[in-house]
Amino acid sequence: MPTSDPDDSHNDWHDHPIRICYRDTDQMGMVYYGNYFTFMEIGRVELLRARGWSYHGMEADGIRIPVIHASCDYRNPALYDDLIRIRTFLTRSTRVRLEFAYEIYCDERSQLLATGETKHVFLDMDNAVTRIGRDVLRRIAGQD
Repeated sequence: MPTSDPDDSHNDWHDHPIRICYRDTDQMGMVYYGNYFTFMEIGRVELLRARGWSYHGMEADGIRIPVIHASCDYRNPALYDDLIRIRTFLTRSTRVRLEFAYEIYCDERSQLLATGETKHVFLDMDNAVTRIGRDVLRRIAGQD
């Protein structure tokens, strides 16, 4: 998985900020561990949107991309009212699969909170594996 300095401006990373709300935390005031997967989804959706392919548009094109693998390594807790930054990087793209890496930071405390990855397969609306067009793949990969 690529790693980055929270201040680097590598063009392949997509950053998206989120403020932690009460609903995100557990009784200890820390973000519930399962919510990190939601943060990764938000990062992935926003990266694709920034590259011109929204989930709404994808489904209108008859494509779905379910998660087939997800992992998260927790380093430091996110806390109520933290402003976190979700960094998303497309690590692999083929006409059948996408793979993403994530880094979640709290810049206010200069802490890496979590890293993760997800793997996805392209399905048509009948849930059969499908291939996307080369033009769409180039756009997703940021080559347009």
